[in-house]
Amino acid sequence: MESAPSSPPPTASDPLDAFPQKSLEPGDIAVLVLYFLFVLAVGIWSTVKTKKDTVKGYFLAGGDMVWWPVGASLFASNVGSGHFVGLAGSGAAAGVSAAAYEFNGLFFVLMLAWVFLPIYIAGQVTTMPEYLRKRFGGTRIPLTLAVLYLFIYIFTKISVDMYAGAIFIQQSLHLDLYLAVIGLLAITAVYTIAGGLAAVIYTDALQTFIMLIGALSLMGYSFAAVGGLDGLQEKYFSAVASNRSENSSCGLPREDAFHMFRDPLTSDLPWPGILFGMSIPSLWYWCTDQVIVQRTLAAKDLSHAKGGSLMAAYLKVLPLFMMVFPGMVSRILFPDQVACAIPEICKKVCGNPSGCSDIAYPKLVLELLPTGLRGLMMAVMVAALMSSLTSIFNSASTIFTMDLWTHFRPRASEKELLIVGRVFVLLLVLISILWIPVVQASQGGQLFIYIQSISSYLQPPVAIVFIMGCFWKRTNEKGAFLGLIFGLLLGLIRLVLDFVYVAPLCDEKDERPEVVKVHYLYFSMILSSVTLIIVFTVSWFTEPPSTDMVSRLTWATRHDPVLQKEQVPLTPAPPLAPAASSGVQPEGLPESTSKAHGAEASPKRSKVVQSLLWLCGMEGKGQEEPPPTATEAEPIRISLEEKPLVKTFLDINLVICLSAAIFLWGYFA
Repeated sequence: MESAPSSPPPTASDPLDAFPQKSLEPGDIAVLVLYFLFVLAVGIWSTVKTKKDTVKGYFLAGGDMVWWPVGASLFASNVGSGHFVGLAGSGAAAGVSAAAYEFNGLFFVLMLAWVFLPIYIAGQVTTMPEYLRKRFGGTRIPLTLAVLYLFIYIFTKISVDMYAGAIFIQQSLHLDLYLAVIGLLAITAVYTIAGGLAAVIYTDALQTFIMLIGALSLMGYSFAAVGGLDGLQEKYFSAVASNRSENSSCGLPREDAFHMFRDPLTSDLPWPGILFGMSIPSLWYWCTDQVIVQRTLAAKDLSHAKGGSLMAAYLKVLPLFMMVFPGMVSRILFPDQVACAIPEICKKVCGNPSGCSDIAYPKLVLELLPTGLRGLMMAVMVAALMSSLTSIFNSASTIFTMDLWTHFRPRASEKELLIVGRVFVLLLVLISILWIPVVQASQGGQLFIYIQSISSYLQPPVAIVFIMGCFWKRTNEKGAFLGLIFGLLLGLIRLVLDFVYVAPLCDEKDERPEVVKVHYLYFSMILSSVTLIIVFTVSWFTEPPSTDMVSRLTWATRHDPVLQKEQVPLTPAPPLAPAASSGVQPEGLPESTSKAHGAEASPKRSKVVQSLLWLCGMEGKGQEEPPPTATEAEPIRISLEEKPLVKTFLDINLVICLSAAIFLWGYFA
């Protein structure tokens, strides 16, 4: 059976001559422009509709989201362009194994809503460092975590998604990589900075819908091109570049390409690592990462948060079919480019001598889809990039503003916090752009594996601290801090060694130190165990935490009676009192705390200044307005109550979803 398109076979001398680079046609560009106008309209609508002139309104969407936008936003925040490019690239290079991360995540997004979220709601927290500040006291743990979260966002999320989106645009429009990135960021930043979390969630919901339509369409075209799943299994193993050296094993498909559970010693993803080493970073991402948790905290109540998590869990089944299998199809259809094995040729094909598997998805879109649908798929990729970037920008801005800035400037006004949050987004963008060349050269050209390896070095110590804090009341600040610091030091050492001793190309001898050769999933298991032992030992032999650091902040104490200080609504200080300038209390996020901060009349502003203030959601700030009364203060949400019928329905869905996930694991293992 023929496994390649009708194009003439490429030659080793110049593979690009045999496959002319397609680009978007006028019809595609028209679809893309219409999409942008539609998204901007939704972003502006949500910006105007929602309350963004207060800290809670901007960072938590007013805590008023229903289940379906929460679920769509969870999925869209997770599945960025890094997923489309990275998962398809890993599918092309190594088969279905990377889908294990998606099936693994399915369990933990459900664990977030049923296990961790009740603790966060009971503890009345807005950010994850804030939870640690309440649970352990002091400032060194939350400050360490706040800095680490920003570090992780830059190196595994923002730069990766920007690079992945740029690969796609580079393939389709032949633009300079950095020019493409800057253009996308300009559009993305407008409604993120202007609208806060509400604008992000509403546009995420729209873009999830568009992503599913486009990606499922491409999946249909892909399977049709190779004769369905049977044709894929038959043809994948013969998808080898014609310019490959005959006496080399480089560029050959893996024999275990259609199995998720692989050899524990010699494979790319060993099965003990998948079961144990993968789970701890997964728990960090789904249950303690600010980007994800912030979406569920924005839900109206616990039932809506559970419904959103269920929706996201069902959608997590799709990436195997929407991304991994199409990536494998791309290798079959375009073996000389996607499966290139000679560094010099790979450099000419995609600019990366480590391999070109990451162009699998863009190549498929440009070569397989008809005009119009190709433009829609381009919109899907841009949607994926924008949705993940907006989510990260908003969450990183929240952490920096509420956990770091308020620590160094505790008397900052609400106006100052809102401006700082938006300016910080611009700084994040600049740093991330500078990191893109490092992403490009890492992990043998497999973008998804780069993301997971970095995660395995930095996230396990944080996850262990959260697990111990949530489920063992005896865990104290000393144990948590020493475990966290020691674990992070180990992880950073391994991270630095990975960049110093770069993995050799396929035909080169591996002369790296043995510690660098340890698989990153096994290293994740070691790191988790070391951190767990330190946290347990130090906590056991030092004084236990006080009652107020445990009450309503662990699983066992989440139903404790509310402390008196939590029952009283937070009211602002008198307009002229010294405390008035303290602005925002991060723990409660009262909406009206600092409205009296500029009670005296301000001079008349120019039209330009008024426009900028409107963009930042502060058009009314500084003008004379009456001091708020106690009844206007934001009520503190403390209830974990659910309607019995709704709770039963959600629990039944939980069992169905878990059963489906276990079946899929068994089928593809």
